[in-house]
Amino acid sequence: MQLADVIKTAINPAFAILPGGMDTPKSRVIVLTTGAHESKYKDRAQVLNGGGKGPARGFWQCERNGGVKGVYTHPASTGHLHNLCQARNVAFDIPTIWATLETDDVLAAGVARLLYYTDPAALPATDDTEGAWKLYLRTWRPGAYDRGTPAKRAQLRAEWENHHRAARVVLGLK
Repeated sequence: MQLADVIKTAINPAFAILPGGMDTPKSRVIVLTTGAHESKYKDRAQVLNGGGKGPARGFWQCERNGGVKGVYTHPASTGHLHNLCQARNVAFDIPTIWATLETDDVLAAGVARLLYYTDPAALPATDDTEGAWKLYLRTWRPGAYDRGTPAKRAQLRAEWENHHRAARVVLGLK
């Protein structure tokens, strides 16, 4: 899926449901970058090396006992998640939310935005690739990076740079 299509079909509708203050150029850049980095907007379920599905769901690759549980239980996000689930006709429980991420891109985009909302730091400036990378590492806690070799970590960081640049371009930002 193209980035412009993700904005139109997932991010715009999700952000329209969430409180207006959550829809900013900063939030759009990091949410769009994250999905591109996690799935390249190709896979709605994590693909394991040997085939089969891993534990992450949606373009943003949220895990049931990771991002979904975090957004569900965090005092800053739980009410907003409840409203998002109501708007999407999704039962407000962790297993259902997690399973629905695979088929509901709007819900998945909303959960991604809410996961960033749980971080106490302000969102980085739209052109702050390093700040966005550090926020991503804190909130997503990607296993491929945590367990990666120095070469793998460098590769992932370079890919983030490219996705962040592409997100800024499609959003009309520098």
